Formats: sequence, structure tokens, C-alpha cells
Amino acid sequence: MDFTRPLPPDPYSLLPVPATFTLTSPDVTAGEPMSADHAVDGGNTSPALAWSGYPEATRSFVVSCFDPDAPTPSGYWHWHVLDLPASVDHLERGAGAADGSGLPAGAFQLASDGGQVGFEGAGPPPGDHAHRYVFAVHALDVESLDLTTDNTNVHAAFNVYFHTLARATLTGTYQR
Repeated sequence: MDFTRPLPPDPYSLLPVPATFTLTSPDVTAGEPMSADHAVDGGNTSPALAWSGYPEATRSFVVSCFDPDAPTPSGYWHWHVLDLPASVDHLERGAGAADGSGLPAGAFQLASDGGQVGFEGAGPPPGDHAHRYVFAVHALDVESLDLTTDNTNVHAAFNVYFHTLARATLTGTYQR
């Protein structure tokens, strides 16, 4: 199959720029290939993430992973963690387990666009160009978005937009 197509922009470059803060990971290096540990055909394990420098007014966080390069008109959501308390400044490697056991009380995950609860690892079509996986942490002005596991990733992203105080992103790549 021919996957030739233009590269879409970074999805956050199309939105107003909020304040920023720092997102780091021992597992993801900006612009570099991710380990198969974080792919569907490898360990399917969410990477460790840590953030700092967010606004004092932060009331909660949302963590997500989005692939803008998926061969769809709307990209592909791999992960959404909602209602992370403002006291949380990191997620351990594997926190995106389907059972939610790696998350603090009150936080929850939405199903990925593939229908998997928790982190769905990188899985670009074999033979396609390297895909970008944009990990984002949004610092919000509310403790909860008042969403549930019945909501979609688009519902979450839409609601995050209206409550974002600041955003941090870190983009890794993966190719099969």
C-alpha cells in the first residue's frame, strides 16, 4: 500500500499558545525513536513522565498521547488520563495499565481510539513513515472536567481546551 501523503502539523501548533512548562521522560527523547517497549508489538507500556514549572493556580492535570500521523483525517488518540490531582507531578512507567493501578485515586483513563482502556502503544502501519507520538500534560484551572469513561478522547480534548492554564509536550517517534 502507498502511504505517501503530506505530514500533518503538530496538533498543538493549530491552537492558541498557552503558558508552557517542562515535560521530561527517561523513556522518550524529543524527536527520537521510542523503544518497542512503548509499542503495541512490544511491551505496550506507557513511558515514565515527569513535569515541573506549571502554574501555581493549577487545580488538576490531564495527560495524553496523540499520533497526528495516523492515516486518518483526525489522527489517533493513544491515551488520555483525566482528573490527575494538582499534587501529582509524574507518572511511573506502566502507569497506563488497563486496570488503572498505576494512577492516583480519582484519576481515570479513557479508551484509546482503538478501544483499549489505558495506554495503547505506538502502532503505525508497517511500511509507513515514522509516526510522531505527542505526549502532552495540560495544567487545568479545575479539579475535574466532569467527564466519565463514557466520554471520547475528542470530548476530553475539547473540554481541556477551555480549562488550560499551561501545556507541556514531548514528542517521540516510532516506525515499523
